[in-house]
Amino acid sequence: MRLCFASNNAHKLDEIRPLLPAHVELLSLADIGCEEELPETQDTLEGNALQKAHYVWGNYGVPCFADDTGLEVNALDGAPGVYSARYAGPQRSSADNVQKLLRELPADADRTARFRTVIALVVGPSEDDEFTFSGEVMGRITAKERGAAGFGYDPIFEPEDLERTFAEMSGEEKNQLSHRARAVAQLTSFLKERYSVE
Repeated sequence: MRLCFASNNAHKLDEIRPLLPAHVELLSLADIGCEEELPETQDTLEGNALQKAHYVWGNYGVPCFADDTGLEVNALDGAPGVYSARYAGPQRSSADNVQKLLRELPADADRTARFRTVIALVVGPSEDDEFTFSGEVMGRITAKERGAAGFGYDPIFEPEDLERTFAEMSGEEKNQLSHRARAVAQLTSFLKERYSVE
């Protein structure tokens, strides 16, 4: 089964590839010749994921899944949320986003937060051909960056009951408990059941 992941983010592709069934050939946007920026104009993670997956199906005719991920911080009323990737501006700089978040979060603030990923799968033109899956991880925002692995907000997110950030974990460790891994696990179960792929 050939399935496009609506991303050219090498980190995401590397993270997701080992989680999918072995008989799924994972394609990037570059693999299908999609070079344009995908639309992300919705105000929810679910809306953005569906919008991207529908765009790929509608313009390239390839079964596709897309994800949108948000870091939701309690003390910031759920921000950055759906705007996580461009929190510090349209340049989508992870370093800038992390620094802005740390600046806006007072030292004595409630630092609890959650990472949430929504995956939308579109395999045809009708509403019956679209499916969504979600995963989340509760945790807290650290006072400073720790670790050199991962990407995005990983250096400042410490999952609940652990004393290490995502950036202090190996890829294998993160894949056992991350929000994206949990959403992909639902997608994988669905693919195995619906399409008999292993």
